[in-house]
Amino acid sequence: MRDIALSLSLAGLAFVMTAIWGGPLLRILRHYKIGKIIRVEEPDAHRVKMGTPTMGGIMFILPVILFSGLLNSVGIIGLTASVVGPSILLPMAVMFAFAILGAIDDWEGIHGRRKGDGMRARTKFMVQVVLALATAYVLKYVIDAPDLYLPGFFFEIEIGWLYVPIAAFIIVAESNAVNFTDGLDGLAGLISATAIAAFGGIALMQEQVYLARFCFILVGALFGFLWFNVHPAQLIMGDTGSMALGSVLAVIALMTGQWPLLLIIGIIPLAEMLSVVIQITYFRWTDGKRFFKMTPIHLHFELLGWSETQIVQRFWLIGLMAALIGIGLSQV
Repeated sequence: MRDIALSLSLAGLAFVMTAIWGGPLLRILRHYKIGKIIRVEEPDAHRVKMGTPTMGGIMFILPVILFSGLLNSVGIIGLTASVVGPSILLPMAVMFAFAILGAIDDWEGIHGRRKGDGMRARTKFMVQVVLALATAYVLKYVIDAPDLYLPGFFFEIEIGWLYVPIAAFIIVAESNAVNFTDGLDGLAGLISATAIAAFGGIALMQEQVYLARFCFILVGALFGFLWFNVHPAQLIMGDTGSMALGSVLAVIALMTGQWPLLLIIGIIPLAEMLSVVIQITYFRWTDGKRFFKMTPIHLHFELLGWSETQIVQRFWLIGLMAALIGIGLSQV
């Protein structure tokens, strides 16, 4: 009970820290004209978002790293009052690395030579793969994360060297899946916060207390970000935030060993990514026909006539129910 109370308290502090510095950050982003560029093919309703400050992921990433880092430093110097532990250094590092990659992509799309497009997809993908492989190696051979837990099995399932490529695939896939989800005001933030809170609860039940506290610090910071990101958004997460969130969600799931539950808890990012894959495959197989009106799938529903808030609320309800089911399955 004490661990739950402390985790929720840390979430509250992270929320306050993020909300307080949100206003100054908005002024900085506006001053340097770091605004979103709307693609021609996006729905007309998105035109109003043109120029909205982007790279908003900085708003929650910096407080999480600062807050978690300061608390973790207490444990490093040997004081017993530590409320986070060395195990969270990896998700912190991964979140920071993918945030830097996303920030470069955002900046290239705003002020770089590839204005409107960002980094080349191949270059970005290769960097993601390198970062993911390094992370997977650390998970397997440095911090000795559990290989795999499945519902109904009360023991760890060893998968040996296959863990590294599987873990790397999950990190890259989840990073891009959350990136696809980031397209409507509040959508990626709400879905990610719900999924991370679910895995934070699973970590608590597995007595991975430090990991759970990190999860709830991140959830609190995300709520602070959502204060400015819900419709109508005052700033946009950008690749800076979405890639960092997807990668850190994957690492958290891998650290619990319950990563198969990402298929359930992360059902919305999964659906967003699969919709893009289906659309591209169908387009090539049928010489130009479309399976969906537009992808990622939230744009399909928008073109069907759903309002932005309807899509976000309904997707979040699905994500919330999936998270509850996932938590239940983790205890079977």
